[in-house]
Amino acid sequence: MTTPAYSAEKMIFRKTNARKGRHIAVSPDNSTMRHLAYGRIILDLDLASVSFATGERETGLICLSGEAEVKTPTATTLLGKYDAMYIPRDAQVEMTTSSAVDLAEFSAEVSRQYPLQVVRYAEIAKDPGLKFDTGGPGSTRHLNMLLAKNIQAGRLVAGLTHSDPGNWTSWPPHEHAKMLEEIYVYVDMPHPAYGIQMVYNDTEYPELVTVVREGDAVLMPSGYHPNVAVPGHRMGFLWAMAAHREEEDRQFGVVHVQPGFDQGSSGLEAGRKN
Repeated sequence: MTTPAYSAEKMIFRKTNARKGRHIAVSPDNSTMRHLAYGRIILDLDLASVSFATGERETGLICLSGEAEVKTPTATTLLGKYDAMYIPRDAQVEMTTSSAVDLAEFSAEVSRQYPLQVVRYAEIAKDPGLKFDTGGPGSTRHLNMLLAKNIQAGRLVAGLTHSDPGNWTSWPPHEHAKMLEEIYVYVDMPHPAYGIQMVYNDTEYPELVTVVREGDAVLMPSGYHPNVAVPGHRMGFLWAMAAHREEEDRQFGVVHVQPGFDQGSSGLEAGRKN
C-alpha cells in the first residue's frame, strides 16, 4: 500500500467564508502549502473597513460580490464583482465598503517588488486568451484568467472556473507539483449544490476524496486533482497557485497529464504565455 504524502486534515478547510472581517484561513503554518496563503475579507455596514500590511508577501485580491474601495500608498481603486488587484510586498492596504463586499485574498512570499496592477473583469471577458471555454462532453468548463499572464508577479497565478452542470473539471487529470502548488476555493455554488474533489498521486490510494461546498477550500501540494459537479448544479471555484521558484516557475498550463488520459491536450493551452 502506498503511504499518502499528505494528511487529509491539512488539505481541506471548511466554511472559510463564515466570518466577517479579514481572516486568513490557510497558510504555510497550518497546511501543506510551502508558499501560498488564502483568506477572506467580508465587510458590510456594521464592519465597513479593514487595514493590513502585505509585509514580505505579494497579494492578489479577487472580488466575489459587492464593491470595495482599496487604498494603497500609490493608488485608490474601486473593485467590483470578479475584478482583481495585484498588490506588491511592503505595502499598506486600507479597504472600505459603502454597502457590502466579499473578497478572496491570496499571497505568497517574494524577494522582489512588482508593480501594483488592477484587472477589470470586463476587459478579461473580451480577451480569448484570458477568458475561454475548454473540455468536451462531460467536462465542459469556463475559465477566467484574472491574475495570470496578464500581470507581472513573482509567484502568484489565480483565476476563476465554472463547470457546466454535472460536468468534470481539471480534466484530463493533470499535475504540476514540480513547479506550482495550488488551492481551490469553491464559490458560486448556492445550496444545495455540491461537488466531489479528488487529490491523488495513485488512484488506488488517493490522498483526498471529499464533498465540497461553497466556502470550502482544498489544497493540492502535489498530485492529480479532478473534480465533478452533481447533476443540475455547476462547480465554481477560484484557483490560485504559487510558483516554487520565483518568476521562473510562474507558468500556467504547463502540466503533466495522468498516463492513460493523455491521448489529447490538457485543454489549458489558451491560457499559456505567448
